[in-house]
Amino acid sequence: MTIADVKSILNAELRCGNSLDAEVHNACGSDMMSDVLAFVKDQSVLLSGLVNTQVVRTAEMMDMVCIVFVRGKEPTPEMIALAEERGMVLMTTPLRMFTACGLLYQNGLSGGDA
Repeated sequence: MTIADVKSILNAELRCGNSLDAEVHNACGSDMMSDVLAFVKDQSVLLSGLVNTQVVRTAEMMDMVCIVFVRGKEPTPEMIALAEERGMVLMTTPLRMFTACGLLYQNGLSGGDA
C-alpha cells in the first residue's frame, strides 16, 4: 500500500509532504508516545489524536514516514515545519482512531507483530 492509498482510504487531507508514492506496510494508532516508543517496531504510519511536536519527534525516532491525525485534529505550523524538515507526510482525517485503524487493516495494512 502507498501513502496515497492511505490518504484515499481515510478520506484524508494532506498537510505536508510529497512522498505519496512511498510504500507502507504497517501502522499503529496511539495517543501515548511512550507506548509508541516502547512497543512499536517497524511501523510506517502513525495514527494519533495528539497534536504537539512530540508526535513528529517520536515518529522520526521510530523511522515512520507518515502521520495521520484523527478526529479532525490539525497539526500546528510548527509541527508542519518540523515534519517538512524531516521529509514526513502529515495528513488529517475526520475519522475516529478506531475506525481509521480498522479501515486500514481491512484494506491490507498490517499492525505488525505484537
